[in-house]
Parts: sequence; C-alpha cells; structure tokens
Amino acid sequence: MRTAFDFSPLMRSTIGFDRVSRLLDAAARTDEATGGYPPYNIEKSGNDRYRITMAVAGFAPEQLDVTVKENVLVIAGKAREEKEGVEYLHRGIAARAFERRFELADTIKVVNAAFENGLLHVELVREVPEAKKPRQISIETRAQAQAPQIEHAA
Repeated sequence: MRTAFDFSPLMRSTIGFDRVSRLLDAAARTDEATGGYPPYNIEKSGNDRYRITMAVAGFAPEQLDVTVKENVLVIAGKAREEKEGVEYLHRGIAARAFERRFELADTIKVVNAAFENGLLHVELVREVPEAKKPRQISIETRAQAQAPQIEHAA
C-alpha cells in the first residue's frame, strides 16, 4: 500500500532541499520491495560517527559486497549455491540474494566494513568541510556603510 505525501508545505521554508521528496519516496519504495530482508540497525556511536549493522547469517564475507557510488551505499549479498542431495524438512535460514541501498549525505564517508559472527558492520563518519561549518555573519548598519574611508598617504 503506497501513500502519496504532499511536501509543498515543507518546501515553503526550505531552500536547496529539492531532493527531499525524492529521497523519502525512494526510501518507502525500497522497504516495500525488500520486505525487510535482511534486518539491520543504524547506530549513532558519537557526535559524528555512525554504524550500520546488518544480520547476514548464512553468508560468507566473500559473498558480500559493499559499494559507495554517488552518495549511495549499496550492500549486496550473493545467494550461495544449493547443496546437492540435501532435503530440507524446514528451511528457516534465508540465504537468498539481497541488495540494500542507503542514501548518504554529502558529508558522510564510509570508513570501514567488518564481518563478525554473522553480522556485517559498516562504519560511517561525518566529515564537515570548513566551508560548510557554521560561521558568524556580521551585520552592517547604514552609518557604517556610508562612513568615509580614511586611506593612508602613499
């Protein structure tokens, strides 16, 4: 079930956020398409540090692929080959192929990926360039703008 959202009230007070509605729509589509497989957590481990932990039981590290391209983190798993001659009475461990996409902000960098006990950990860090950090803007008055400038004699 898809619900259309109208973001026009939000756009009245924002500048430069043209991608927001597209990102939210893509996020809703992705969760519907994957059915929540594989499950994952997103943790904040500091002011500028994050970690995505994904449960990938049944996968070996060589079957997993972590890629970043154009601010999109893609985590994919390749399905393993079926064993011949094995008859399952119950099959509860899903080992199907998957692909999860995460939209990253321009300032988020993927630092590391590690596999441990059936969990894939992807470490992220926010690196804000000096040009994007907050800065104080001085406010001039008319008197300051029209004041005569004194120049030194050459």
